[in-house]
Amino acid sequence: MKRLLLFTAALVVIAALGLGGWYAFTRLDNPRDRRVIQWIRQPGEHPEWAVHAGERCGKAPFQLPTDGYIGYLWGDSFRPGHRHQGIDIFGGEQPGLTPVYAAHDGYLTRLPEWKSSLIIRIPSDPLQPGRQIWTYYTHLADPEGRSYIAADFPPGTGEVFVTAGTFLGYQGNYSGTPGSPTGVHLHFSIVRDNGEGSFLNELDISNTLDPSPYFNLPLNAAENTDEIPLCPGPDSETTG
Repeated sequence: MKRLLLFTAALVVIAALGLGGWYAFTRLDNPRDRRVIQWIRQPGEHPEWAVHAGERCGKAPFQLPTDGYIGYLWGDSFRPGHRHQGIDIFGGEQPGLTPVYAAHDGYLTRLPEWKSSLIIRIPSDPLQPGRQIWTYYTHLADPEGRSYIAADFPPGTGEVFVTAGTFLGYQGNYSGTPGSPTGVHLHFSIVRDNGEGSFLNELDISNTLDPSPYFNLPLNAAENTDEIPLCPGPDSETTG
């Protein structure tokens, strides 16, 4: 009877959690989830997991925009029907400490309502010349939405030319909802152009590009199930 009551109670909990809770439970064995939790709790234990700002992997057209562990990849799924549109780089420090830099030359815009986000227009895709693309950086604010973006780029900034390595701000943990922080990280994605000189909605993965060839790293979740993305030692370069 006791076993039956425990089983019934478990079913009630699962029902209360709903599909999202059940899905989260099934991800406990996901190696990336385990490593992200471990990194956030004790980043100093695994410095070998980290990439470094300014690092360029071999002949990659983009340089890495910040320091930290690349915890989540393009195409990762956090809930049913969702696929991650970019990569998440966890600095392992408190909000407002880990610098973020431009990954490639381009023209920077910050919309008036953007507290934690910037987007940089690259007129000619280095992997497909003639195609315009955009690089998107977000979570550059504290939990309440107080911005960590560099003072050079106030709200309403439009089409300011920046070079690769330009300081953009600091990693933060603003989720878009004040008082409900994420882990401290940079979310970076490559967004398609709409064909009329503007960017598509970054929230839809179909509007973004696989960043793997741009960084010369295994950043596609469908192809990389367990590998930590790192530059091969002898082939990596550091740029300013």
